[in-house]
Amino acid sequence: MLDEKPENHWVFGYGSLIWNPGFPFVSTHLGRLKGAHRSLSIISHHHRGTVEQPGLVFGLTRGGSVRGMVFEVTSAEWPSVRAYLEAREQVTMVYRDVMRPVALDDGRKVSALTFVVDERHEQFAGHLTLDEQLAMVRAGVGISGRNIDYVVNTARHLESLGIRDRVLMDLARKLEAESQAA
Repeated sequence: MLDEKPENHWVFGYGSLIWNPGFPFVSTHLGRLKGAHRSLSIISHHHRGTVEQPGLVFGLTRGGSVRGMVFEVTSAEWPSVRAYLEAREQVTMVYRDVMRPVALDDGRKVSALTFVVDERHEQFAGHLTLDEQLAMVRAGVGISGRNIDYVVNTARHLESLGIRDRVLMDLARKLEAESQAA
């Protein structure tokens, strides 16, 4: 049974929403979403790359589970938060915005707005090798900044929250080592 008040709305963040939500909220909680996992699997032509030099951003792809941050939003703020998230996340409609059950670390279950990748979309790049991912991240720069900063910031914030993501941490370490060597 979901434990929520009708006036509350919830948003599940698994990437940059964790460290840069950009919207008002009344509380945050760590939570787990089952049935999807975080992956660097979306070609970015806007926020972290361009059409000529694409970057990569995170998406939720099928299978497994993922820990992230769950934001509680008041009913009064919900229309503007929803509009903001649509504008931010759906620039190229690569995500499906769905309501999914999320288990909060305090034991409650809530239904949260979640952006999962549409694996049929032309920007889905879920089968890249680590070397291909690194090359795209190194080169990507979009209107929201360098792709390297996006990946490293996400990794560091997850780490500070006690969220383990081995693949992301390995990728961030490689990017940081290259940056320090340069």
